[in-house]
Amino acid sequence: MLFLNVILMLWLHLAHAASIISRSNSYPLNSRSTTLGPKTNLIISNKVISPDGFTRSATLAGGTFPGPIIAAKKGEHFAINVVNRLTDGEMLKSTAVHWHGIRQNGTNYADGVSFVTQCPIAQNHSFLHSFEARGQAGTFWYHSHYATQQCDGLRGALIIYDPEDPLSHLYDVDDETTVITLADWYHVVSPVLSHIIGTNANSTLINGLGRYQGGPQSELAVVSVEYGKRYRLRLIAMSCDPNFIFSIDNHNLTVIEADGELTQPLLVDSLQILAGQRYSVVLVANQPVDNYWIRALPNTLGLNFDNGQSSAILRYNGAPVAEPTTNQTKSTMPLIENNLHALINPGAPGIPEYGKADINLKLVVNNTAGIYSVNGATYKPPTVPVLLQILSGAQQATDLLPPASVYVLGANKVVELTMPAVTVGGPHPIHLHGHSFDVVQSAGNSSFNYINPVRRDVVSSGLQNQQMVIRWVTDNSGPWFLHCHIDWHLEAGFAVVMAESPSDTQKHLGHIPNAWDELCPTFNSLTPAQIGAENSYQEAQNISTLLFPNA
Repeated sequence: MLFLNVILMLWLHLAHAASIISRSNSYPLNSRSTTLGPKTNLIISNKVISPDGFTRSATLAGGTFPGPIIAAKKGEHFAINVVNRLTDGEMLKSTAVHWHGIRQNGTNYADGVSFVTQCPIAQNHSFLHSFEARGQAGTFWYHSHYATQQCDGLRGALIIYDPEDPLSHLYDVDDETTVITLADWYHVVSPVLSHIIGTNANSTLINGLGRYQGGPQSELAVVSVEYGKRYRLRLIAMSCDPNFIFSIDNHNLTVIEADGELTQPLLVDSLQILAGQRYSVVLVANQPVDNYWIRALPNTLGLNFDNGQSSAILRYNGAPVAEPTTNQTKSTMPLIENNLHALINPGAPGIPEYGKADINLKLVVNNTAGIYSVNGATYKPPTVPVLLQILSGAQQATDLLPPASVYVLGANKVVELTMPAVTVGGPHPIHLHGHSFDVVQSAGNSSFNYINPVRRDVVSSGLQNQQMVIRWVTDNSGPWFLHCHIDWHLEAGFAVVMAESPSDTQKHLGHIPNAWDELCPTFNSLTPAQIGAENSYQEAQNISTLLFPNA
């Protein structure tokens, strides 16, 4: 009770503080380039777009879908000033941007997760995310982490290039033209859809373009290649819900990276990629000069390849400007996750035996009438971000909000987490912030691998009667979100917070920017009109009767 009183007094003080726009450094934008450097402004605004031929207002980074690529070299410092210029009241007008896969060791406050590590950035305000990627290189992405806002378009690629990549001898080309984004797209704004139990995307977008059933012959994305060259394609599943089966007609692919972690090269002809996951694959352009279908079939009812849906075009230089006529849809060498092995420092931490970690957790997920619970608790965002609670003195799980959704972990411990598959809505992509983890048991595989498992940050929880088991070390003090990366499921309560060594967090983070302290009083002073999406429930009632209770 004493802690809650302290928080209440602190909150009353903050609520009456003046709303101050964050005094963040400003960096020039290069409007002629779709790629931004690691020091940049990232303008979040609304714009009317029609990526699949259907016109709607969207919430975008840099005015495009997907947002501009943010690119850096390994070791470069990031200083990304997120500037909120949102105006469309049909959608949320505050924002929070998460840098997916960046571990934020020592900068938990820059992770960009609303109500876990910060309050959202209010309209006409900004926040400078200053952080190191500490030895990381690979394929990452950024997206809104405020309610279901990313489903309205706030998603983009973040690439860290390694000039000394040990697998660089396998490819010739690796640049902005070889980044391939896979996304679902909705014709109704996400605040409305988030009230509906079970919603399906209208189309699949590859590099921001696609077609929907019954829609026009809108433009498709084209990936250009030169015969004889080898290309590192960086695949990013920036979807709100579906996973995709990715393939390119008549071409094999060699997997060399999973979620920012290099893998031993593995030859496949198709791969399943879940929401939030990334793969680098090497494509050898060794087929006759022609056009070939790039396919990304989602596990969404009613979506297929008809009329170029869920497709893009691989076009060899010299081929005619035409749609492909290839028709290779049967896979004989699909990616199987437990065939992937970490290239660098393989091996899971701790005693190589199930249940022999320092901390052994089992998270059982259930679904009742569309609402998810983890070990009996449904995650609901607290009004005070978990990080602010910790910095204000909360140390025990019983002190931390939301109740029963925060797990306190000791410092420098090996954690083994088991999650049986959820019978509803699977396979669920499970993402842990602040870490990569070793997948010692992949869903659908009965054996364990502690010797050389794949290391990544998003893993499938599997299908009925399956389970996944992961391991990591608690060497990054702070609260880290663990959640289903299907946005509709996260919004429906499928999440917990792993609070690593709260007593060390203040020291581990060091100085926290004053602008971070300003986020909460500014956000809490907003009126409902300034927050946006005021009539979303009423609009959802016009679409469906299968609705969540109006919160």
